[in-house]
Amino acid sequence: MEHCNTETPAESEAPVTDLAFGKPFVWPDGLEVTVLEAKVFTDWDEYEGPDPKNTEFRVRVKVDNKSDRAVDLDELSVSVDGATNGGTAALTVFSKGSAPLEGRLAKGVSAVKTSDNSLEKRYGKGIVVSMQRTTADDVLAFPEFIGTIK
Repeated sequence: MEHCNTETPAESEAPVTDLAFGKPFVWPDGLEVTVLEAKVFTDWDEYEGPDPKNTEFRVRVKVDNKSDRAVDLDELSVSVDGATNGGTAALTVFSKGSAPLEGRLAKGVSAVKTSDNSLEKRYGKGIVVSMQRTTADDVLAFPEFIGTIK
């Protein structure tokens, strides 16, 4: 017991769950993220195509840098799980229209980025999108957004 951490986690460490798509989450430094939507992907190039066992979809995420410094978007990552019947989506990249979370975002600038995924159809279309952020200083809160693949 002498080495157990009995302190209540700081507000930035407490998990934020069940945010609806379209609702923003702001980290203490002012970086704001909003999961805008998840849509079935249909804009295949000549070398891609749908897998009949999976739902392929694109998650659109708005990142709004309201902090006082540029932010490295490599600090952010997206993970997607089925919200109804379990399952974890496989991260993929579709050729057309992809805008991955990479590069830097200057202060005062917003951008819409994408995360392409594939989830087995047996897990349904209800999903939980976790926005993960890890900085050089710390691991920050991972907000979870709840929505449906349209």
